[in-house]
Amino acid sequence: MELNMSPAAYANNLFHMAIPAIVCWGILALSMWRDRSRYRNTVLCFIALLFTIPVVSALFGPWQEAAFVAIALLIVLVIFCVPVILIVNGVQMIKKEGTRFQNLLSLFLGLIVGAGEICTVLAILLPYLGVFQSMTEHGALKASLLSWLFVLIAVSVVYGSLVFVSFMFYTLLLQIVPHKHDFDYVIIHGSGLIGGSRVSKLLADRLDKAIFLYKNDPTPPMMIPSGGQGSDEDLSEAAAMAQYLRDHGIPDDHILLEDQSLTTLANLQNSKALIDARPGRKYTVLVTSNYHVYRALRYCRKIGLKCTGVGAHVAPYYWPSALIREFVAIHREKKHLILFLAGWVVTVLPLVLILFEMA
Repeated sequence: MELNMSPAAYANNLFHMAIPAIVCWGILALSMWRDRSRYRNTVLCFIALLFTIPVVSALFGPWQEAAFVAIALLIVLVIFCVPVILIVNGVQMIKKEGTRFQNLLSLFLGLIVGAGEICTVLAILLPYLGVFQSMTEHGALKASLLSWLFVLIAVSVVYGSLVFVSFMFYTLLLQIVPHKHDFDYVIIHGSGLIGGSRVSKLLADRLDKAIFLYKNDPTPPMMIPSGGQGSDEDLSEAAAMAQYLRDHGIPDDHILLEDQSLTTLANLQNSKALIDARPGRKYTVLVTSNYHVYRALRYCRKIGLKCTGVGAHVAPYYWPSALIREFVAIHREKKHLILFLAGWVVTVLPLVLILFEMA
């Protein structure tokens, strides 16, 4: 871009850059308006963000190209920092939450992504380190195959990382999308009790978010604390949650107990049954931890419960492992597992064919 372009030319350039981004964000908004729980929204969100990068660069006018390069380098730097952040978070999770498998997820992902990035660097550098030139023809072929294997591993890790990043961005977007405030029912998802009877910080955050919605609603809704009694609990999660609600000013006649469920799906099924049994309007919101909203909304669609979702605050150190757990849970569904594997095959198939030709 020329430095002496007129302001009108800069504006025109910005306009043309913005059109694809606006179209992508518009498609995403329409898809979310139709159904916020659809998996396609995660892909549409990622595409919209990609098309937004040139728009941000265009805002720098005559320094657009330099801004684009700077943004690209910043993204690369962040990518290379991700494994370190995940590994540090994994160590922090072990210190704070123990060595249960679910607490090791960010550590494992950090190691996997780190290995993929190392393979990427090796695949790029090997041809320029004089490795092939100093070998016999047979040895050079083996080194070349090794280089391609590094590429295969790198591409596989990059593919998985991009799918996860798409999921992460959409999960974050769900937290800031506006929603209505005139609810009739608030479903509050339970979680394990401390010492079998006390509300945990995670659960208290959910309850506090539900109380905030209740107190800011022009027509206070019915609160549905939802959660059964685990084998290591002295009372049901719903009973402990109901007491927390009473202690914070929610009248007993605005609390409907759902104390039979042991899973997220059962939470929603049993809560829906309570709502359906009552007359009147049934505009519903579910409150859970912010990382959990997307999967909960998917279950709502599956059982025919029309509602919106609101996420409660989660401690920053806890969020990465929790989000990874949600990502794995979503892709355990047969449909999404098949789509994930099909996408991976399409991504790596050209490399596999090249490897076979070289062997």
